[in-house]
Amino acid sequence: MPRHQGINSRGVTVGRPAFDARPFRRLPFALNLAPGPWPLTSGAPMLDIVHKLLSPFAGGVTLSASGQVEVPRPAALAGPAMDGLARAAAFGTAESKDVARWLLWEIGQVVGVRPASIHDLYLARGRGESHGFTVPAVNIRGLTYDTARALFRAAVRLGAGAFILEIARSEIAYTDQRPAEYVAVLQAAALREGFRGPLFVQGDHCQINAKKYATDAEGEVGGLKALIQEEIAAGFYNIDVDTSTLVDLAQPTLDTQQRTNYERAAELAAFVRGLEPAGVTVSVGGEIGEVGGKNSDVHELRAYMDGFTSTLAKLAPGKAGLSKISVQTGTSHGGVVLPDGSIADVTIDFETLRVLSLEARDRYGMAGAVQHGASTLPDAAFGKFPEIETAEIHLATAFQSLLFDHPALPAAFRAKLYDWLRENAAGERKAGQTDEQFFYTARKKAIGPFKREWWDLPETVRTTLGAALEKQFTFLLESLRVPGTAAMVARYVQPPVIRRAEPPAATAAAPDDADAGE
Repeated sequence: MPRHQGINSRGVTVGRPAFDARPFRRLPFALNLAPGPWPLTSGAPMLDIVHKLLSPFAGGVTLSASGQVEVPRPAALAGPAMDGLARAAAFGTAESKDVARWLLWEIGQVVGVRPASIHDLYLARGRGESHGFTVPAVNIRGLTYDTARALFRAAVRLGAGAFILEIARSEIAYTDQRPAEYVAVLQAAALREGFRGPLFVQGDHCQINAKKYATDAEGEVGGLKALIQEEIAAGFYNIDVDTSTLVDLAQPTLDTQQRTNYERAAELAAFVRGLEPAGVTVSVGGEIGEVGGKNSDVHELRAYMDGFTSTLAKLAPGKAGLSKISVQTGTSHGGVVLPDGSIADVTIDFETLRVLSLEARDRYGMAGAVQHGASTLPDAAFGKFPEIETAEIHLATAFQSLLFDHPALPAAFRAKLYDWLRENAAGERKAGQTDEQFFYTARKKAIGPFKREWWDLPETVRTTLGAALEKQFTFLLESLRVPGTAAMVARYVQPPVIRRAEPPAATAAAPDDADAGE
């Protein structure tokens, strides 16, 4: 075995891999692709980009003579130089984006901020070895670098490790954040704030669009597979497969109601298993009830899980199944907005959620049930989730609302966004909606077109928004009993070192669908 590799406690080879000779995207500069573990030793234009991006670190991050990224002074990662690298990953030229994202990936591998799967922690929970907390899965739609920095600041201060950062299929489209950019910016934010530990990045709602499926089933499934492939290549080692849109409640039995759901979910899970990097078991979640639909029950859970398990055994014998199951207990994405712009109170069925979580653990060995659409719940509700051993809750809209509604956001910028919505999102306005209702439901569509302007807000504004977000994240982490979980995460999750000798070949962007789940 080469000196740069080793075997971890689970018998998995980790460390620097042998050079991956898969074809790279053709770049407008020469690369040394000779065999060897670290071949980035020539190609002046590319090296010029590398040195330009690393220069602000003043020797804190270097490139060795053999082309290996090294971090002789980790403290340099927590300074303004990281801001520039994050910006290059999001807004640079095509070549500088590739290099910036590669550098962030490599720096993360060196210092221990590695994309990871939460699968082993969740199975430990299914065995009863961990309990008493609920994992927050946070969707970051806008001002991603500053928002993620706020979350990592809170996590470092609280010793939190059991949290997920995610983005849904629809959000990728309307926020203009492809998976490779999302992972790179999250890594930059973690490094900037001194976070160390597994980085759980999740493909939320990898969802089948039922209308498109009805007219071209294989085309729609193929598009979702393309998205999953793009996500895993970027470092999304947690994938939520959502085929719940295919549940047919008109069918006479629970099995036939759930059949298309569980068969397609098993097909997608088998596809995931075929894409896993060495040493990684991607955490895969399923879903039995579409958010905003009828509440789930234990009989539906059994019908789905039994069908899924038997189908997966045929498609991918011996491969791991699901680590969690998403259910519906009364919430809706974004909440229900009233005519004055306030959010209607939601009655969540915590007893159903408790029973489904218990069934998922005791009968199927999963972490438990997952609650979507939780961020607009009243503050008093969040402490209930760990009480009843909910595995995970998804949070998105409240952070978006904070950005749009905070008094620190310049009024002229907000007006510009709303003027754009009047002109470009008028077709989404429902009959009888007030301005407040329309802007609340449509304003997420004004994130992507103005992404750079969000990032370019004055530093004083971003600092104020960041402080407010950190306060909100602190409340959520404490309510969900996540402080102190970093040690437990380290016990169960040891992500392998996955080095990339050069910027990898670009994975083709999957078809966008701004209406497929969030």
